[in-house]
Amino acid sequence: MGCINIMKKYRNSIFYVTITGVFSVFIYWILEQGKYLENGRKIVVSKTVKDQWSEFISSMFHNLQEPLAILLLQIITIIIVARFFGWMFRKIGQPSVIGEMIAGIVLGPSLVGFYFPEFFANLFPIESLGNLKFLSQIGLILFMFVIGMELDLKSLKNKANDAVVISHASIIFPFTLGIGLAYFIYNQFAPVGVEFASFALFLGIAMSITAFPVLARIVQERGIHKTKLGTIVITCAAADDITAWCILAIVIAIVKAGSYESSLYVIALAIGYVFLMLKVVRPFLEKVGELKNSRQSLSKPVVAIFLLTLIVSAYTTEVIGIHALFGAFMAGAIMPDNAKFRSIIIEKVEDVSVILLLPLFFVFTGLRTQIGLINDPYLWKITGMIILVAVVGKFVGSALAAKFVGQSWRDSFTIGALMNTRGLMELIVLNIGLDLKVLSTEIFTMMVIMALVTTFMTGPALNLINYISKKKVILIPQEVISDKKYKILISFGNNQKGKSLLRLAHSLVKKQKSSSVITAMHLSLSDEMHAFDIEEQEKRRLLPILEESKALKQEITTIFKATVDIENDIADIANQGEYDLLLIGLGKSIFEGTLLGKVLGFTTRIINPDRLIDKFTGKEGLFENSPFDERTRQIISKTKMPLGILIDKDLQNVNQVFIPMFSIEDSFLIDYAQKLIYNNNSVISVIDINTIVDDNFVIKSAIATLEKKYPNNLSLTTEISMEKAYLNQQDLMLVSFESWKILLNKQSEWLSQVPSVLIIKP
Repeated sequence: MGCINIMKKYRNSIFYVTITGVFSVFIYWILEQGKYLENGRKIVVSKTVKDQWSEFISSMFHNLQEPLAILLLQIITIIIVARFFGWMFRKIGQPSVIGEMIAGIVLGPSLVGFYFPEFFANLFPIESLGNLKFLSQIGLILFMFVIGMELDLKSLKNKANDAVVISHASIIFPFTLGIGLAYFIYNQFAPVGVEFASFALFLGIAMSITAFPVLARIVQERGIHKTKLGTIVITCAAADDITAWCILAIVIAIVKAGSYESSLYVIALAIGYVFLMLKVVRPFLEKVGELKNSRQSLSKPVVAIFLLTLIVSAYTTEVIGIHALFGAFMAGAIMPDNAKFRSIIIEKVEDVSVILLLPLFFVFTGLRTQIGLINDPYLWKITGMIILVAVVGKFVGSALAAKFVGQSWRDSFTIGALMNTRGLMELIVLNIGLDLKVLSTEIFTMMVIMALVTTFMTGPALNLINYISKKKVILIPQEVISDKKYKILISFGNNQKGKSLLRLAHSLVKKQKSSSVITAMHLSLSDEMHAFDIEEQEKRRLLPILEESKALKQEITTIFKATVDIENDIADIANQGEYDLLLIGLGKSIFEGTLLGKVLGFTTRIINPDRLIDKFTGKEGLFENSPFDERTRQIISKTKMPLGILIDKDLQNVNQVFIPMFSIEDSFLIDYAQKLIYNNNSVISVIDINTIVDDNFVIKSAIATLEKKYPNNLSLTTEISMEKAYLNQQDLMLVSFESWKILLNKQSEWLSQVPSVLIIKP
């Protein structure tokens, strides 16, 4: 009977071993018999182990030289370096796109190629650059499609008056200055055979570009997207983008045609194409969008319609002679206005274009940028002149136009600083100019430096304007600033944690609503948000918390912000608002408990400036043996008020709470116990682990007072069995930060069975 049970239990394993074993023997027998068929075929077989090893090495080397292997290695290297530099620049308050632009130059001949020529030649052999170029072009086409979709054409219609004046002034002013600059540098820097008009027009349009996506993210990160200023500047940038790309299409037509007269045919075809897209293709797509505006209804054939529209549009403009990127931009702009539909399509396209393909474009640009060519003081003087003309043209032109239409000087300068942001859009224009051989490598390099400088200076310029005007945008709700109440800030990343945090905060102030304020805050990475649906995203992410607050009959204020540095912003907002308690949910590292996690844990001390500073100042010692993720560590080190970290196990009620006390320093937990008893009628069990209560008069008196006042709500014990039955009766464990570390060090078995845990740092 026992053998039968064993057979049943291991039936699948026995069958697997038998069938694979038998057939493996059969395969081996056939191969051995097949050797007799080789007679007379002059087959050379390596005799020695050394010869076999040499063949293996030779084969590996050959595989490394395959075009596909080279391309894949390039992509791996580019993505890692681009993400690293993007992360570094986010840490210093700059858009990640600047870091990715810098990464491209670092990997190019200006740095890696200059100092490590052999490595550079192996990683980027000349014959491989064609593949890199075409892949980067596909990435740009997808990216321009997304940029077109990010534009809210309805808002342009509604707010176009002031915005168009400012936008067109911010184009014509630098455009004119760019043409004027071309007059002085044409003879020395224009490629041989290029007409002055082509060179001047291209320099003019290159000076006039504003990077709409970078600008929109800066506006979101600064928290001014809901203000009148934010609305105006985003609308200006959108109008600027549309106008500049239309002008660029005309300039490309003139350059390719070779004369104004010949270009009229191209321009006529372009006008016909735009008319067809607006009057025929757009209404058709609108109908499809009305029927298919949910994730479930957007099937593969439907998505294929929109992607085919993109590809056909890009192909048409390339054939006409105004560049495929204009077609991609136009295809995005005519997509259905439904914000939900656009967000679904963008989600499908953006990750591939931005994460995988767009960094290839930055590096391809970096490969063409040779800063070593600017090896003379005179050339650096010309570069400085180009930067000056670009800043004066865009900054001053936009600021004066904004002042003329009635903006204050502060807002005018802010608009000027933001419109001066060039970013990726400038690189796209410059690469088109280099491909058309309108720009020389020298002038291309100078203009790339200008693009980096003008984008990098946007943040510091805005900080300087705010400093001079003594005005800073503060996200703290008015109710928090004006009232001297007990203030709790809950910061949540997902809805489930947000609800649990709100229930916990509600339990602390339920009967003291008139003298307390709860603020619910959600921060999102700006790279994951888009200007056209930021209000929709705010509603969607805050709605579950607002519904929970209604169910609890607890009024709350809300904060929603796009940011590049979530942990620092959480700490800054909590500190500025002078909150009495900050509640956050515990994150979890994807590498936790793995060998890779240990390796990354070591390397992050080197590559993360915050961890490096903590190491030198001794703060990192606080977190030894801590399961906290990197974000939680940073928040802990930067907050100045009491901080509660919730390990959430679907916290629904806070009726049964136990508090293990290990030392005198845990005495502050009695205050939270009192709040829970008074406001929520919670039943609190204080567990005196090391019999410290009897030895401390203050703690003993506080507990005795609570026991007398609330005899049914508080109990003190020195011995309790942490068995599963007891823990299942509890809703929450309240523990101090130091005591939590003690529990972890002891590796208590019952920790795996605890309910939700609130760890409090006083």
